Amino acid sequence: MRIVHCFRSPVGGIFRHVRDLAQAQVTAGHAVGIVCDSTTGGDFEEHLFAQMKEMLALGVSRTPMQRHVGPGDIASAWRTYRIIKELKPDILHGHGAKGGVYARMFGSLLRVSRSRVARLYSPHGGSLHYDEGTLTGKLFFGLERLMERFSDHLLFVSDYERRTFIRKIGPPNVANSLVYNGLTAPEFDPVVAEADAADLLYIGMMRDLKGPDLFIAALPEVEKRLGREVGAVMVGDGEDLPRYKAEVSRLGFASRVKFLDPMPARRAFALGRLIVVPSRAEAMPYIVLEALAAGLPMVATAVGGIPEIFGQNSPALVYPDAGELAEKMAEALADPASYRMLMPTPAELQARFGAGVMAAAIEKAYFAALGRS
Repeated sequence: MRIVHCFRSPVGGIFRHVRDLAQAQVTAGHAVGIVCDSTTGGDFEEHLFAQMKEMLALGVSRTPMQRHVGPGDIASAWRTYRIIKELKPDILHGHGAKGGVYARMFGSLLRVSRSRVARLYSPHGGSLHYDEGTLTGKLFFGLERLMERFSDHLLFVSDYERRTFIRKIGPPNVANSLVYNGLTAPEFDPVVAEADAADLLYIGMMRDLKGPDLFIAALPEVEKRLGREVGAVMVGDGEDLPRYKAEVSRLGFASRVKFLDPMPARRAFALGRLIVVPSRAEAMPYIVLEALAAGLPMVATAVGGIPEIFGQNSPALVYPDAGELAEKMAEALADPASYRMLMPTPAELQARFGAGVMAAAIEKAYFAALGRS
């Protein structure tokens, strides 16, 4: 098959998901290509693209795609359509809200011109994060329902995501599957913390949706509970990074909180003894799976698909609130050995979240969608 993955921002979990899928699909003998935004990502992402380009028969095509809906979308859409048309895909797989619209809209246009292309969509949270009580939310959910008419298959990365779709948009009217994100075998090798590792580690996008502000706000309370200073490392980039740095300075933690640019997750894992995932919203975050597979203890918020990883009643999960985070972080640091016993084992994770399982299930959905196109 000729498979094209379309998404906006080449950062975070969506990019990781596409990289894993592309690798597995190339190994299976398919020709794969990527179409995404050219204005997001940095040196780290450029390095990842450089690694991928040689294996992708359909290449990496990058063009400006703005995050929010606006007049610039017309020019962006036209450029993206021309790129996709040139690639002649059998499978057009859209990821996230923008990628989902483009894949299904352009796949439908190609079918009008007698091309046989299957249109698949993975929300990855995306527009599902909006509040259904707001005008913006209603607009996006109405668009999702409309775009469903141009879809052959919906792929959800967590049961939470599928249930959210049903609650906010309605039961899917097209074929759909639940396929968890998957990890490769080497990711289950343990990572040992460096001798001078910080107490706490945050890895992720620097935006409020992912909770870096909650992580920072919890630090004074953690120190108060432990009766000592704590050190933290925050790895990532994003639009709110300057604000977080300013808040760390305001709290008097500038000497104890180190900000670092994006880097491979397993390299970052060695920089901290306890990883904290303080997100306000998630679908099925790779960082949680990766850290647990590497043997790291974790404090995480009970949002999105995270409870599906830990178990619904896991004592390691808290509400996305600075006070609750601080209490659990202090508990974990006070007795690391006991806290580590609360984590799911790598063997349990491997049985449910293997990359091979993920790729095989998605390929099955591709063939089914082609049969209906």
